[in-house]
Amino acid sequence: MRRIEDIAALEALYGTPSEASLRKVAGRLTPAYRKWIAASRFCVVSTVGPNGTDGTPRGDDGPVVLELDPGTLALPDWRGNNRLDSLRNLVTDGRISLMFMVPGDNSVVRVNGKAWLTDDEALRGRFARKSMLPATVAVIEIAEVYAQCPKALLRSGLWGRDDSAETPSLGEILDEMTSGEIEAGAWDRTYPERARQTLW
Repeated sequence: MRRIEDIAALEALYGTPSEASLRKVAGRLTPAYRKWIAASRFCVVSTVGPNGTDGTPRGDDGPVVLELDPGTLALPDWRGNNRLDSLRNLVTDGRISLMFMVPGDNSVVRVNGKAWLTDDEALRGRFARKSMLPATVAVIEIAEVYAQCPKALLRSGLWGRDDSAETPSLGEILDEMTSGEIEAGAWDRTYPERARQTLW
């Protein structure tokens, strides 16, 4: 199997990018990009560090990020599993990409940039939920923001189907990975209430 190992060979397979794909890129939030990101309650965060790459979902019941100024976003880190994979990467490298999605809209808006973490009390306080605060906030300095074409979501039918009946539950995955030490049925029965109590 042939391995493509240089940019010239890659570009020869694809040709030149369309004019629209180049002109849609902004270096900071424009009114349209601001409105789109404010409507997004979910994004996928990608980071890179000495141990490799990491991708993680982030979501909230309102905008998933807060605009600090047209060139800066703030992303709270709510309670999770404390693996800290993405956060470790941000401390050591800082490169970050966010893919913002809005249910029902087949476009995706991407932000690329650099981020750093803070435990600043005033900034954390801007995200207060149920008297809880995020442990840290990622401050994201935007390098570029752009919309991606909807073809991937159109192909997948992401917003128009439910394939969940075919997937194993989280409890089943944990049962498999722990050789039964975590029992699938008990985990899946009790998880919704545990999540409800500790959601933020």
